[in-house]
Amino acid sequence: MHGMLPSFHFSRLAPAIFLGFALTLPAAADPVVVELFTSQGCSTCPPADAMLGELIDRDGVIALSLHVDYWDWIGWKDTFADPAYSSRQRDYAAVARSNVVYTPQFVVGGTDQLAGPTGMELSELVARHEGVTGDVLRVASTAQGREVMAMATEGAGGLLILVNYLPEATVRVLRGENAGKDITYYNVVRSWSVLSRWDGGEASVIVPPAPPGQRQAVIAQAQVAGRPGPIRGAVLID
Repeated sequence: MHGMLPSFHFSRLAPAIFLGFALTLPAAADPVVVELFTSQGCSTCPPADAMLGELIDRDGVIALSLHVDYWDWIGWKDTFADPAYSSRQRDYAAVARSNVVYTPQFVVGGTDQLAGPTGMELSELVARHEGVTGDVLRVASTAQGREVMAMATEGAGGLLILVNYLPEATVRVLRGENAGKDITYYNVVRSWSVLSRWDGGEASVIVPPAPPGQRQAVIAQAQVAGRPGPIRGAVLID
């Protein structure tokens, strides 16, 4: 069980929102967002990393790996870690009225937290979230680039968040608890940025291009006293 973390602060990108567009795309439930808080320095994490790898091909799921930095002191500095992800995990704990964070931990839909579950437990939890958000976010190509459109959603609102992630990477860990192991990680988050605030009404925002070799998703997430709350919608950009 690991780490006590500071508050999470998003970097901000172009905030412009354009209202009043018409959409004719077919309605469908948005994917379930699964976040895994993990570390290359955590000996109990590789099974969870592999579990996330099995989820990435599941229809209706956006599975993301966020590497925390609070294991770095034990001898191996995680090559994907970011203090912001440690802070995000700490904020989830605070919303759940806990002061403890640990790896591996899954967070499903921004609400349900699981510590080192079995594959069956995780699969069943994901299934319970399927179809819950409804049709909230859509993506289209425009002359300005890729555009994400939010549907008017009663009782929603929060932040529209851009996630850039690396689809797959294998790392040889040289020191620490996993010394000598080659571990493959999936959908490794490399940046997590606020595109815009969202009031729950119709809105659209242009998405900056992905860095080379990375993919993108946009998440609509409620805020609970300035911390991450339920995920209202999500969409893959490519």
